[in-house]
Amino acid sequence: MPLREPVYGLTEGISNKRMRELALTGLDRAPELDEWIEPSLRAREGWPAWRTALAEAHSDPAAANARKRLAYDEIFANQLALLLLRQVARRKRGTPLQGDGRLTDKLQLPYRLTGAQARVVDEIRGDMAQARPMLRLLQGDVGSGKTLVALLAMLEAVEAGAQAALLAPTEILARQHYATLQRQCEAIGVHVAILTGREKGRVRESVLMGLAAGTIDILIGTHAIFQQHVAYQQLGLIVIDEQHRFGVSQRLLLSEKAERPPHLLAMTATPIPRTLTLTHYGEMDVSRIDEMPPGRTPIETRVISDERLGEVVDGLARHLSAGGQAYWVCPLVEESEKSDAAAAEERAATLRARFGAERVGLVHGRMKGPDKDAVMASFASGSLGVLVATTVIEVGVDVPNATLIIIEGAERFGLAQLHQLRGRVGRGSGASRCILLRGQQLSETGRARLALMRETNDGFRIAEEDLRLRGPGEILGTRQSGEQAFRVASFEDVTELAPKAQGDARLLLERDGGLASERGQAARLALYLFERDAAVGLLRSG
Repeated sequence: MPLREPVYGLTEGISNKRMRELALTGLDRAPELDEWIEPSLRAREGWPAWRTALAEAHSDPAAANARKRLAYDEIFANQLALLLLRQVARRKRGTPLQGDGRLTDKLQLPYRLTGAQARVVDEIRGDMAQARPMLRLLQGDVGSGKTLVALLAMLEAVEAGAQAALLAPTEILARQHYATLQRQCEAIGVHVAILTGREKGRVRESVLMGLAAGTIDILIGTHAIFQQHVAYQQLGLIVIDEQHRFGVSQRLLLSEKAERPPHLLAMTATPIPRTLTLTHYGEMDVSRIDEMPPGRTPIETRVISDERLGEVVDGLARHLSAGGQAYWVCPLVEESEKSDAAAAEERAATLRARFGAERVGLVHGRMKGPDKDAVMASFASGSLGVLVATTVIEVGVDVPNATLIIIEGAERFGLAQLHQLRGRVGRGSGASRCILLRGQQLSETGRARLALMRETNDGFRIAEEDLRLRGPGEILGTRQSGEQAFRVASFEDVTELAPKAQGDARLLLERDGGLASERGQAARLALYLFERDAAVGLLRSG
């Protein structure tokens, strides 16, 4: 049986044949290297040496054993890099922050902390009390109460004489946090301010002066809070919401705002499967809020064909007549001249014709900030019955009276995004519903995805399935955050090999002499090769 030709990623002007010639030239020059994989593991798996595996992968893309070995190299380099980052972070000296309870005792909590929240708060306080800067990832499903945990952490910093900053990925989410936290903090004498790209002139100067003077205790904002001219008197804690939307460089910029490394709490409402936690956040301690606050009822989810759109609109009319409010989310638009915003405008027009312009609001990403705020405020106050929107409402919108959400073109969304959107309802004590309007052309994968949404409200189960169906880049938004995707290792490889690779990397650093050892020197080269996208990174199976 003839071997298959390898297929390479190409650029204009270079043919696959020419790329193969270049690859073979590179292989001829590849040196024999010391082994960086733990010897007993390589023997047990029957993997070839690195140079042999590289040659086999380029000569026969079906060479599974060679590719598995190279996939392991890639994952091992990833785990080693994360453990080295962790080592560096743990060697830094920050400022221990330990509050006295004078502020948290006065705080009027909306409910008693759940057991999961109390456990996480204790973990965070224990970290902040150390001179070693905290580096913790907080995972919690939609509506699990992460913001309250973050507030308690920030008050701990303020009690200890430091400032705290909360970084949000969007202006809508930043202003939602500001409205919530200002309301809670004003009564206990804590000064909260907001800084986004919209704050200009005297308002902006006032915030900057307050930060430098230390009269602002907590700053909330978008990327504007780590711009060069923003200076803090004593930044002790950074909270990053929707962690996966920010790159490492942005987090480092904010950390540099403090004289000494600040404590860092990263939060995400997108539950991250264990595999991705290991390969993307292996340098961080991880906490999970796996318990919902009391009074939250599961959201009833139904999948309905868009052929029954008229029935859905009639149901919406009954919902509004009963005093309810609703979201109507318009679909992602792909390969079309019509944008998401245009789709939302069109849907808003049809609903306004039915319910009246004064009852239907519209928000999308192309609107100016003040215009979006005005619509959101009208919806939150109850003067609007329906909010038509694109995915700008995916995070940060909290209107307890809104107990119905209709997601049009639901099959075009990923599971994690559908779950985030569904989380806009179910935020009060009333029963909530989610209607997933599907199109006529539904694949088996799409059918399975919507069926799972109907079956469960468990975000962690949904995230695992989303990872299986769509891969890690889609879930974590790697293109937005700048994270590098694996070039050789498949999702199945990562699931199987990441725990072994982490153990091997830990063994190297803790027992086998670290990077100064012979294997450690070879491991340094492994890191270099994969960081520079070695020749194997050019190869795609075909």
